[in-house]
Amino acid sequence: MKKKKFMMTAVPVLASILLGGCKEPPSDTPQRLHAGVAYYNQSDTFLSEVIGCFKEDLKELENENLETAVTIRDAAGQQKTQNDQVKELLDEGCNVLCVNLVDRADPSEIIDLAREHEVPIIFFNREPVAEDLQQWDKLYYVGAEAEQSGRLQGELAAELVKENSSLDKNRDGKIQYVVLEGEAGHQDAIIRTENAVNTLKESGIEVEKLSCQIANWNRAQAQNRMEQMLGEYQNKIELVLANNDDMALGAIDAYKKLNYTSSALPVFLGIDGTDVGLKAVKEGRLQGTVYNDKEGQAEAMAKLSAALITGEGMEELSFQNEKYVYLPYYKVTSENAEEFQGKALE
Repeated sequence: MKKKKFMMTAVPVLASILLGGCKEPPSDTPQRLHAGVAYYNQSDTFLSEVIGCFKEDLKELENENLETAVTIRDAAGQQKTQNDQVKELLDEGCNVLCVNLVDRADPSEIIDLAREHEVPIIFFNREPVAEDLQQWDKLYYVGAEAEQSGRLQGELAAELVKENSSLDKNRDGKIQYVVLEGEAGHQDAIIRTENAVNTLKESGIEVEKLSCQIANWNRAQAQNRMEQMLGEYQNKIELVLANNDDMALGAIDAYKKLNYTSSALPVFLGIDGTDVGLKAVKEGRLQGTVYNDKEGQAEAMAKLSAALITGEGMEELSFQNEKYVYLPYYKVTSENAEEFQGKALE
């Protein structure tokens, strides 16, 4: 275990005088990185895993010249709450902000607060509108490109259909599918869905959409929405495309609750590669997911945070347009799920 180093306290003025005058502070006093993390909702499994990795990565960056601290705030889905929390983090002395916006189109108050305090912001996972990221030269984004995740999910679906003709249960030559979407109007959710479906079509798979339901990235809500769809479509559903693993698992929960036999189950596909998602893929309950590199994103956030405080290490990061750090997605099936579980444990 690394021993935490503490900032040296200034010697009181009177004591300095008695000892023969004021002394210069020691040159080896470590710099302090205090990261304030504000995220939209603690119920999001993927984000909780990213933040856990981020805390570990920051700790590993500590040395005799740098000490670190992290303060975390959960906005519970309310942008006004998040704005207030950012102000609190700044008042508490945070000198880097890592912000997962509740509303990606409404970052102006947070940006204004940070600029007023001269504190840089690393937005993560929910990408702000490009024009907003240009408001100030100390704004950055770390995440992944939603288009790739949808495309890879569509490729997984196409591969499964081509490998196993029995997935077309009613043998009508097309795949009937439903979508569990993250949030109404959320850019990443829309892009994931559109690219998954378009990739399926481009692969030569004929599809028919039965329904698209909003489940807010949440497993319990997804179970509820899936039960409703099953009430309407019963055995007609052959493919479930979920914008994240939690919603895919919620869909599986619905089938289990309603006592469907294994032969009646559709194909379930998620996105994110969370710990529970990878476990479900390995066990065969989830037929595939798309790994969202939480370890890579957390490491990039930690290195960027340190570089912004120390002025060193920016060259180690691969930027697009000087502000964006994107990590790639990866396809996961039962054949390689263990490899990605191992990555999470590294």
